[in-house]
Amino acid sequence: MFLSVFDVFKIGIGPSSSHTMGPMIAAARFVRELREGKGKYPGCGPLYGLTATLYGSLAFTGKGHATDRAVILGLCGELPDTLDLDAAAAIEQSVYDDREIRLDGLPVLHFDPKTDLIFDYGPALEGHANGMILRAHDKDGNIYYAQTYYSVGGGFIMTDHELEEAHSGSSLHEEKEALHFPYPFGTAKEMLDMGVSAGKSIAEMKRANERKVHGHELETKLDRVIATMDECIDRGLAQDGILPGGLKVKRRAKSIHESLKAEQGLNITAPHVANDWMSVYAMAVNEENAAGGRVVTSPTNGAAGVVPAVMRYYRHHCQGATDAKLRDFLLVAAAIGGLIKHNASISGAEVGCQGEVGSAAAMAAGALCAVMGGTNEQVENAAEIALEHHLGMTCDPAAGLVQVPCIERNALGAIKAVSAASLSLRGDGSHFMPLDNCIQVMLETGQDMNLKYKETSTGGIAVNLPEC
Repeated sequence: MFLSVFDVFKIGIGPSSSHTMGPMIAAARFVRELREGKGKYPGCGPLYGLTATLYGSLAFTGKGHATDRAVILGLCGELPDTLDLDAAAAIEQSVYDDREIRLDGLPVLHFDPKTDLIFDYGPALEGHANGMILRAHDKDGNIYYAQTYYSVGGGFIMTDHELEEAHSGSSLHEEKEALHFPYPFGTAKEMLDMGVSAGKSIAEMKRANERKVHGHELETKLDRVIATMDECIDRGLAQDGILPGGLKVKRRAKSIHESLKAEQGLNITAPHVANDWMSVYAMAVNEENAAGGRVVTSPTNGAAGVVPAVMRYYRHHCQGATDAKLRDFLLVAAAIGGLIKHNASISGAEVGCQGEVGSAAAMAAGALCAVMGGTNEQVENAAEIALEHHLGMTCDPAAGLVQVPCIERNALGAIKAVSAASLSLRGDGSHFMPLDNCIQVMLETGQDMNLKYKETSTGGIAVNLPEC
């Protein structure tokens, strides 16, 4: 199994990887396929217009997650990693004003967001909770081309055919894929066994796999991801005001950060202040995400604060941090995140927030343990501890916005990650529950979880708000 570090850590925009980035990528892929000549079903006239229908969690919380905006921008050919955030509003407004999509290589396409972008609040599509169907049609409404997409978490998208293939033929595909990488582990046990037989650390094995794809550009690309994470924290620490969406949630990271800086050098030595630093770094990221800013999926937008916060904590508050170790941090985190995605899910709409913040905490815990000198066995133990103690966590965002409880939840995820790494480093790596088993428990727990607790905003915190 190979999932690149740059698949786990995608540079994109807020507020959601599955509800914003995924739909934008799907819509951009759809118009690209039209450009490439896909479609023109029998009996259909010339290409005239487009429609987009959102199902399941994409419909229920799409407004709060800016899914409608994402689809419009994607149909205009925009992608999350290259979108000019300053120009996005004008692009979107032009579509509302003109009711048209204009792209090189295609005729002018009729698209009125008020009627052609449909939120279907009925049953979800069978493949996944985050489903959407994009259709191109002629002037009489005959289907020119149609495609079903699923946004499966972390900005990953799959067509219905790709999802079916992944469920039915994955083992053969993985056997073929394994031939191309020196260390093709698909489980934590395989990862540990390969480490023993090869005498390699997890970071070394992951780096060797990545270099098969990215060559000598790997380190530069890792540095770009690290820099983007750092920039996001810094922006979040510098901003104040009210977050968009209607809940009137106030940004707090800036004021907390200023308070922490003011206390430095004043002989305030309470150990719990370290938690406040971790919390403020994570909150800065997730406040930026909630505002639609530039973030890195880690492994999702809703959990984007945990890994950067623990990385910043390591760099600024722990001894021995180097640029090389920060790259190792990302590689180990991606290895763990890849195992969770491959064997379970990182989608809140599929398994709840245990799959988002829980996965992020496991990734950060294992990564911190590694760069602090932990063995492969201690790294696996750290990841398991962090994930185990997020099991059962629901995804119940108020008003469908990635604000309450998401921002603080990232802060606590970072604290748990550091605690898990510390506990594992105090041991020898032996422990009762293997990471593979814990990942399976997370999947089964998510499958059993009531739908209203899986990013639909129809249960939990989302429906128990104070009267205003």
